[in-house]
Amino acid sequence: MSYSSFASVYDELTQNVDYKKRAEYIASILADFNIKDGLLLDLACGTGSLSVEFSKMGFEVIGTDASPDMLMEAREKATETGENILFLCQKMQETDLYGTVRAIVCSLDSINHLENAQEMRKTFQILKNFIDDGGIMIFDVNTIYKHQEILGNNTFIYDEKNVYCVWQNSLYPDGVTVGINLDFFVKNEEGSYDRFTENFKEIAFSDEEITDAAESAGFKVVKRYAEFSCGQPKEDTQRAYYVIRREYNG
Repeated sequence: MSYSSFASVYDELTQNVDYKKRAEYIASILADFNIKDGLLLDLACGTGSLSVEFSKMGFEVIGTDASPDMLMEAREKATETGENILFLCQKMQETDLYGTVRAIVCSLDSINHLENAQEMRKTFQILKNFIDDGGIMIFDVNTIYKHQEILGNNTFIYDEKNVYCVWQNSLYPDGVTVGINLDFFVKNEEGSYDRFTENFKEIAFSDEEITDAAESAGFKVVKRYAEFSCGQPKEDTQRAYYVIRREYNG
């Protein structure tokens, strides 16, 4: 998915996402591992809302995303807020930094956009090269429960001030892949609406697949949380957080 058209309306459609609360939650987990500052990679950063929040907390933030249009929005946001953030146009599975970072954050089910478990393993293997020994990566995923019971074959409508969005899902026979079709109607300067469409899919990985991908790449899964909690994910958890640590060499 290019997000070429989606980028211009993304922030309006995600107004319900409390980025400050999410950043504080992630930062509290990092603090448990004595990471309160230093270089932080915001992987698949989108329009940079979390990048800005982490920068405000005192982290030196690098934001990467595969979409130039998303990064254009992110750079504008960082400029408006006075935050000094380095943004790079990269796919997460092709990450290439100038050195290592203390922490990696990957939020809002970006991992679910990877093609399969093999690509997830490859992504973790590449990321290992750019994180300090003992460094922490925190990422969230939409669960199999959410794909089957919440997203499924359902349709959602978003009616905002400048954009009307019809979100249609189709659950694949494998029970873990959801095809997503987004129809946007965006108000133009004349007061009429322009229509455009984006199509993509998300895959929900099992805990076993995620653990195997992380550990085969040299990470250790140290914590699992249900979203915005200190407790383990349950059967009906919709979004799960994973905390993985790069194992020390030697």
